[in-house]
Amino acid sequence: MIIVSDNAKQQIQKLKQEEGRKDNENIRVSVKGGGCSGLMYDLGFDENISDSDQVFEDKGVKIIVDKKSLLYLAGTTLEFTDGLNGKGFQFVNPNASRTCGCGESFSI
Repeated sequence: MIIVSDNAKQQIQKLKQEEGRKDNENIRVSVKGGGCSGLMYDLGFDENISDSDQVFEDKGVKIIVDKKSLLYLAGTTLEFTDGLNGKGFQFVNPNASRTCGCGESFSI
C-alpha cells in the first residue's frame, strides 16, 4: 500500500484542477532503472488501469502501481513539500537502503 500525506493530497487535487484533468485520472507511481542511486520514481496522471496493476486508495486519492514496482514501493508515503530545500513530491520509502541527495532515486 502507498500512503498519501495531507499535503500531497492537496497538491494532487490542485494539479488536477489546474491542468483540467478528468475525474477518472488517477496517480500512477512506478519505479524505473536510472538515477544516481540505481532506481528512480516516476509519478504522473493516468486513466488506464490494466489487469496486472494494483490500485490503492488513501484519503480519496487512487494510486495505480504495476506489480513490478509494487515490490519496491510497499509501505511508501507520498509527500509534498514546499520548503527551503525545494518544492515537489517526495517518496518516504522504508524499503530504500540508500537515497540520493535530491530524493529522486534510491537503491534497495
